[in-house]
Amino acid sequence: TNLPNHISIIMDGNGRWALDKNLKRIDGHKAGVKTVKKITKYCAKKGIKCLSLFTFSSENWLRPKTEVKSLMKLFVSTLDKELNLLIDNNICFKVIGDKDKLDYFTRKNIDYVENLTSKNTGMKMILAMSYGGRQDIVFAINKLIDEGYKKINEEDISKYLLTNEITDPDLLIRPGKERRISNFYLWQLAYSEIYFSDILWPDFDEKDLDEIIKDFQLRERRYGRTSNQI
Repeated sequence: TNLPNHISIIMDGNGRWALDKNLKRIDGHKAGVKTVKKITKYCAKKGIKCLSLFTFSSENWLRPKTEVKSLMKLFVSTLDKELNLLIDNNICFKVIGDKDKLDYFTRKNIDYVENLTSKNTGMKMILAMSYGGRQDIVFAINKLIDEGYKKINEEDISKYLLTNEITDPDLLIRPGKERRISNFYLWQLAYSEIYFSDILWPDFDEKDLDEIIKDFQLRERRYGRTSNQI
């Protein structure tokens, strides 16, 4: 009981995992994909309503072109390979971010999988790709300006964010030893519980997620109120 409705994860540590094993960085990302598959299946089975994964940030475009190209190729091949996982688990799949920066082939594959799973009624799976939290807020405000808004409130901004179709995360998890949110969901994380883990993403498993969920269930979420007001 008391499960988080929406879990978001900053998948971190793939490159360091590979370097620790004298492997190429792309081998770390391939290992990370296996973790994505395990965690996705487990969350769907456990009854989590939404799982969002920070897959590729707006800043990741600054990485070497060869690495970016390899990551996009891995992403497309994974979409093709794991399509049955989404269908068999009744998962509704969606990508958010600046898709205009993605190549045509990648966008075409995303559109295909989104359309194919759009009527699935189980867990929502959101991949934040070419995504930045600051850019998301700026995009929302510019949309409001285009719509002719003269005065803006919080609900208006939330309505125009790329996450407008899902609830804000109840729980943010960042494996990989880092202690920052790296321009991810800056608006949406205002009242999320945050858990940092030293485990590198390729080594993260269902048991680790269970321990974090147990920790979440012991926390008291007050939203600025005192305990006796809840």
